[in-house]
Amino acid sequence: MSTYTNFTVETDADGIALVTWDMPGKSMNVFTLEVMAEIEAILAATVADEAVKGVVFTSGKSSFSGGADLTMIKSMFSMLAEEKAKDPQAAVQKLFDAAGQMSQLFRRIETNGKPWVSAINGTCMGGAFELSLACHGRVAANSKAVKIALPEVKVGIFPGAGGTQRVPRLANAQDALQMMTTGSSLTAQRAKAMGLVHQVVEPGELIGTAKQMIKDGLKPVAPWDEKGFKVPGGGVWTPAAAQLFPAAPAILRRETAGNYPGALAILKCVYEGLQLPFDTALKVEQRYFTQILQTTEAFSMIRSLFVSMQELGKGARRPAGVPKTEIKKVGVVGAGFMGASIAYVTAAAGIPVVLIDRDQAAADKGKAHSEKLVADQVGKGRMTKEEGEQLLALVTPTPDYSTLADVDLVVEAVFEDRAVKKAVIEQVEAVISDTTIFASNTSTLPITGLAENSKRPEQFIGVHFFSPVEKMMLTEVILGEQTGDKALAMALDFVAKIKKTPIVVNDTRGFFVNRCVFRYINEAYDMLIEGVPPAMIENAAKMAGMPVGPLSLNDEVAVDLSQKIMKASIADLGPNAVKPEHMDLIDKMVDVLDRRGRKNGQGFYDYPAKPAKKSLWPGLKDLYPQKPASEVDVATLKQRLLVTIALEAARTMEERIVTDPREADVGSILGFGFAPYTGGTLSYIDGMGVKTFVELCERLAEAYGDHFRPTPLLVEMAANGETFYGRFDPYGAVERAA
Repeated sequence: MSTYTNFTVETDADGIALVTWDMPGKSMNVFTLEVMAEIEAILAATVADEAVKGVVFTSGKSSFSGGADLTMIKSMFSMLAEEKAKDPQAAVQKLFDAAGQMSQLFRRIETNGKPWVSAINGTCMGGAFELSLACHGRVAANSKAVKIALPEVKVGIFPGAGGTQRVPRLANAQDALQMMTTGSSLTAQRAKAMGLVHQVVEPGELIGTAKQMIKDGLKPVAPWDEKGFKVPGGGVWTPAAAQLFPAAPAILRRETAGNYPGALAILKCVYEGLQLPFDTALKVEQRYFTQILQTTEAFSMIRSLFVSMQELGKGARRPAGVPKTEIKKVGVVGAGFMGASIAYVTAAAGIPVVLIDRDQAAADKGKAHSEKLVADQVGKGRMTKEEGEQLLALVTPTPDYSTLADVDLVVEAVFEDRAVKKAVIEQVEAVISDTTIFASNTSTLPITGLAENSKRPEQFIGVHFFSPVEKMMLTEVILGEQTGDKALAMALDFVAKIKKTPIVVNDTRGFFVNRCVFRYINEAYDMLIEGVPPAMIENAAKMAGMPVGPLSLNDEVAVDLSQKIMKASIADLGPNAVKPEHMDLIDKMVDVLDRRGRKNGQGFYDYPAKPAKKSLWPGLKDLYPQKPASEVDVATLKQRLLVTIALEAARTMEERIVTDPREADVGSILGFGFAPYTGGTLSYIDGMGVKTFVELCERLAEAYGDHFRPTPLLVEMAANGETFYGRFDPYGAVERAA
């Protein structure tokens, strides 16, 4: 047989060809045009070779495959844009043809006449699982490393290489829809229970079992290609389906507010496809896939949640020419909730960490947080007892600052008070080496001001984590005025090591994420004061695509923290920095009513003992005269909440706080869940067009206040027909603003 770049093919004495996918220079196998061409060649060769009785397809890496490569996805959008400029109709036809390439290849595997078995040894996502579904047999390893999913809906598209047709022909329609519309991962056992995998065996038996399936006479025919095939559960025209399919769009709308075209397309593909012959059903899927690829939502979500996230995670903003740092030891000062959580994720990445607090008892309490998290992971089967013990052994709690002498990086996570942080900086710098980088985890205090307490401001940087640290994917890396490239490089290396996505921002009050968050919350204050019913505010936010309403979010961050930030803003910037009516509202909530948020069980919501759920505080409606719900336009509420955040993001670009539009988009989605279907704050503006956005801002400003006035940058961009991704091209030379 031929030699391949990404595959090896070995045929044993029984005539079974073992095809091993192992892309050189990559940590995970992904689909590229070259990979697809090689699979096509392998298929042709095995069909032509009479000695080959069947094929086992597996991976030579610890994971099976993550699906499509970002360059292949980007090329489809680039092709569409270029071709549309020449001939729009021909462009759609080219997109349709391109969208069907993978599906057609998998169909040829399915109908090649010789049995194929997919041996799934680890993560198997997207197109990789669609390929596996086209094989006649599927065996998965009994390992927690095996995660099977069709997650395309999370980036704005859907399983368009046969997934919407094969899954509901193997599993019942309800489970199939649940899997695909949520993009959730399945364990090997769950996949087997659904009928998507034939066998689950121990990892060492994977290949042998796959080969045995062929030896035992596995038919090289898919179930739906056999005469008399019936869909599990009876298909569309059954009493059960009559209950499922009318309800499914309503359930989907409840969960997504109709914001995700890709999710709705899954319902259409399944419902229509199950009534058609299989090849016709694949054509229906291809048409819907082509349609979805042309939506603004798909383009924006793929760009931000797939392409940009990977680029930022791989160090797109890392300064060139600075050698990568091998971080051997980290110090965390402050063993409170945030510091303890930072220590946990550091140890989880295999890095020894010293956790320091004022005395041994406080430091031990910090490590106890890691012990609790480990116990939870072990209890859920996500970590073995031995792995948990190894993680905890990496955390050393102590009050002794001298243990920081050999650390590469110190993360300070003490109370948000300049005097407290100043004392810690001085204590730390008295013992650390000349090469150690100092990172302050602060959410509100400007880094440049804190760095004034340092003898080495060029080695001082901000690293802002979000709570809970072990779950939140985003980290803001904040540059002080004197922060050097070495500090930035090490901070980014550390963030990558602990598997977070970084955004790099220049120094300002609130940085990027909190500036946007408090604009969202402040707009809710305006609405409350206007008399908008609180439930309408919260529901409009969710309908706009936000994960939680602004009042609920304020409770989570603490209402008294809002008060503290407002007072600090007035002290530093003057009385006009905060609307007096906002200050009055929050002063009343905190000082008069003692409603401080979730932490004391009462804020804008009431928090009863479990299992009862939180509910809006009834007294909210008595604070201001209420408008009748019929007089409130929900569409306008949705616009106000999204526009005010997007405007703040635009201001940060204009002020050069954020210099790369990818970071504004990814940061807004990962940091506080800004309507993911938009692709993020700046993609929201670009998606509707800057001119349209400016006109919307002007209308809102006339009705609701000058804080909606578009910035000079936006007005200029609207006049010039520009976009943020055009004007601030992240693929050109991204300048690092001072």
